[in-house]
Amino acid sequence: MDFITGEILYIDKPLEWTSFDVVKRVRGVLLHRLHKKKLKVGHAGTLDPLATGVMIVVTGRATKRIEELQAGVKEYVATIKLGATTPSFDLETEIDAVHPTEHITRELVEEVLPRFVGRIEQVPPSFSACKIDGKRAYNMARKGHDVKLKPKVLVIDEIEIQDFNSDEMTLTLRIVCSKGTYIRALARDIGEALGSGGHLIALRRTRVGDTTISSCMSVEQAVELIRNTSLEFPDEETGDTETDRR
Repeated sequence: MDFITGEILYIDKPLEWTSFDVVKRVRGVLLHRLHKKKLKVGHAGTLDPLATGVMIVVTGRATKRIEELQAGVKEYVATIKLGATTPSFDLETEIDAVHPTEHITRELVEEVLPRFVGRIEQVPPSFSACKIDGKRAYNMARKGHDVKLKPKVLVIDEIEIQDFNSDEMTLTLRIVCSKGTYIRALARDIGEALGSGGHLIALRRTRVGDTTISSCMSVEQAVELIRNTSLEFPDEETGDTETDRR
């Protein structure tokens, strides 16, 4: 493998790891194996720490393809807790309000969900990486500042109910959507549309473009691949490569 010219790794991001944690782990092992001090390593599409699933990590000159790779359609499986809200719209922050849920039925959910399919506008969460005057919204929100973000246009191709638990008031959905969709914000909006509230309690990205979760390796499998695979080193002058099988 030639990590300098560029490779693409498909990794199943673990729970509570940031996307940067994954990149840092991969870069560290690569630098040690290649005996280098610098190497470009990036990712195509951020996943929140409380989300798991498909993460595309790119190395070397393949980092130029990040925009292309992250433009692919995304698929998620999301579980929403109805009847309560949090400032971050997920489990990062504590519940700030509780709402009635007695009126919510599967039939009502089926009636409401089509409103979110197609081209829609969505206001991103305050706890997001969006920038306001050059500052990350989540940094401002965590300091208690009032954060106001403008709605963004996005496309949701499909929303399918996988489970509705009326006792626990949890709703699990399969969602196919465009780049830039905040599933946390969708949880908020669906909760509001149901005349209650909602926040995200679990999220797994199962597909990016043509890459599915079944094609992904764990972080440690990626580390072992880097440690044990044969490496190619391109000659900067001739373009020829030599192989290191250590």
